[in-house]
Amino acid sequence: MLRNFKNYYHLLRAIIALIYFRYPARKLKVIGVTGTDGKTTTVHMISYILEKSGKKVGYVASIEAQIGDQKVDTGFHVTTPDPWRVQKILKKMVDFGMEYAVLEVTSHGLDQNRIFGCNFLVGVLTNISHEHLDYHKTFENYIRSKLKLFKKVKISVVNVDDPSYDKIVKTARGRIVTYGIKNSADYSIQNFQIKLRIPGQYNLYNALAATAVTSVLGIKKEVILNSLASFGSLQGRMEIIDEGQGFQVVVDFAHTPNALAEALSTLRKMAKGKVIAVFGAAGERDFQKRPQMGQLAAKLADLSVITAEDPRRENVDEITKQIVKGFQKETALEGKDYFIVPDRKDAIEFAVLKLARKGDVVGIFGKGHEKSMCFGKIERPWSDQNEVREALNKIKYE
Repeated sequence: MLRNFKNYYHLLRAIIALIYFRYPARKLKVIGVTGTDGKTTTVHMISYILEKSGKKVGYVASIEAQIGDQKVDTGFHVTTPDPWRVQKILKKMVDFGMEYAVLEVTSHGLDQNRIFGCNFLVGVLTNISHEHLDYHKTFENYIRSKLKLFKKVKISVVNVDDPSYDKIVKTARGRIVTYGIKNSADYSIQNFQIKLRIPGQYNLYNALAATAVTSVLGIKKEVILNSLASFGSLQGRMEIIDEGQGFQVVVDFAHTPNALAEALSTLRKMAKGKVIAVFGAAGERDFQKRPQMGQLAAKLADLSVITAEDPRRENVDEITKQIVKGFQKETALEGKDYFIVPDRKDAIEFAVLKLARKGDVVGIFGKGHEKSMCFGKIERPWSDQNEVREALNKIKYE
């Protein structure tokens, strides 16, 4: 009942915003990127390629929105802003003379009509895996919300390797363009030999998605490849923190089972020693993924430190117990394979000061770019990057 009310409420706000801001999307070429993981990086890659080709482009992503040289904060823990802010941002893009708008679109944003009236030219799917079942209740509902993006677009750019592919293409409208690594696709590593500065197979998928989008928009292959070759890492996305220590520390936003698995697999290739994971799970969110993440960490990391990540009104100890169930499935032992350190600051210090040795890689997961952590209903200032640097600087004095 509450969910339906929110949907109608956002739809009404979207209609009013469309009228007030005079339907700005009609004057823009709008690209929507949805999926469980990889949305932010894909949005930035598409925008970067378009900019390098001389196009005027604005974007809205979970890290920030950007219109020309102006950056706009989209709010705490928000990827798709409310419909009034969406239309206001699009209007600013029109006023600043932007030709393209690239929007990161969540399942919540689609389900709640926050992007109503955005008039998408291109819809992009990165992947669909386990997430947000606290809201959608079933995985089928989650997929169904993602499908909404592809019902009215003129071009659908779809990951042919993703299990959701068949369902997407049955729903997608207009021209269907595919990309992938494992299966035959319109855009693949065979016909686009992409070189990236950033690690991970998942980033290769993101790059192929960006390649497909910008190619169908008429950008030359040489420009695309050169742009991707110079594309750097984003804040909180496989971000390396280097204070001269003898091991690597990486801050990443991975907060889903799929993203954690991909991130840990990437760190394994980087490590000369052990892989150490610091992570938790958000309170009042998808409960089912918690043991899954524990089980994946038990398989893919040598050591794990389980800690807080936006507990909200839940007890951190209860959240960690649910994560630990996944470790127990792999017969991992507390104090040997994993450690429970509820305070996130203490957890980062423990991993960096007590566990890490030369050649190891420490991955700090779940917060990424975010600048706050939620306790109860209060947002407290927080930065994984700052906490890591503080911990690393203590090494010099020991």
